[in-house]
Amino acid sequence: MTPEQEFHAKHARLTGILEEAGADALVLSTAGSLSWLLAGARVHISLAGPPILRAVVHRDGVAVGVFSNESARIREEELSPLVSLLDDGTVSLHELDWYADVDDVRAWLPQAAGWTLTGESAAALPLRSARASLLEVEVERYRALCRASAEALTDVLGEVTPETTERQLAAALAPRIIEAGADPVVLLVNGESRAVHRHPLPTDAPLGRRAMAVVCARRQGLIANVTRWVGFGDVVAGEEEMDARILSVEAEAFAALSPGARLESVLDTLKESYVRHGFAADEWTKHHQGGAAGYEGRDPRVFPGVPDLIHENQAFAWNPTGWDRQLGLGAKVEDTVVLRAGTDGSRIDVLSVDERWPTVEVAGIARPAVLRR
Repeated sequence: MTPEQEFHAKHARLTGILEEAGADALVLSTAGSLSWLLAGARVHISLAGPPILRAVVHRDGVAVGVFSNESARIREEELSPLVSLLDDGTVSLHELDWYADVDDVRAWLPQAAGWTLTGESAAALPLRSARASLLEVEVERYRALCRASAEALTDVLGEVTPETTERQLAAALAPRIIEAGADPVVLLVNGESRAVHRHPLPTDAPLGRRAMAVVCARRQGLIANVTRWVGFGDVVAGEEEMDARILSVEAEAFAALSPGARLESVLDTLKESYVRHGFAADEWTKHHQGGAAGYEGRDPRVFPGVPDLIHENQAFAWNPTGWDRQLGLGAKVEDTVVLRAGTDGSRIDVLSVDERWPTVEVAGIARPAVLRR
């Protein structure tokens, strides 16, 4: 599939939203939606800032408003895969002063003066649905990113020692992610002394006997989510059992994935699964449980009442975690997967794989074990 074909396939999904909303155009304003539509274009400057452009999707094409100091680079580099669409006017680029308001669409796109516009907040659910089912070209793009992220974790965790600090581990991961052409949007590390923390920004604490590292890396708009554990020396009583239990919780989340079912139904499964595998009944309330993945860290994160449905070829990154106060141990598993057609284990296509990493088979799927050093 060419970038132009990819664009047209996605544009068709968006015109369906226009029909349902009775609108003339849809304004895309978030990095996830913009990168998804524009063939993986980087639409940011600051990793913490808003996109530097907006896209107005109408029935005949897309108008892109971009600041004048960014427009040449955006056209020559980020939109180069869509050059034929720029040349024929299907995608039009509109410059505005660097100090102008890119959200004032009618100011830089006069033809929209009489249009009924709708935005991402009003169309959030149908937009997520439009992004949900990945095209095969996106799956392979995503697989390459996820593999690179997993390989970075293997490389780094294979070198660290108990004396390595959390910050040193994160500092070793970051350049590997950047060298892979990705942005390290999240890097988390906890060592033995901080195992209780489930979103552990790295500190100067040493790793100690056991450590977790988390990478969320963005390339071409897609975000890989991967967690790995490393352990040093002998395991303590109950440690291997706890790791096995959290993998069993994840396996039941995978089994609950069914196209057309409610995303919330997986949360219902997780609630029951924690108890079934020896965790507290309120364990699911202690940390977010993951959800759909793709062009957002979670798209969306699962929560009580989430209205989304599950789609074939949709990406997921579940995030079951547990804490055992008596053992002083935490457990977590996270990989990026795609839900395929079928009824056996092959329907869970794990993207974040590095064959060098040790695995255990759980419900017919190879899952990451703790790297013992």
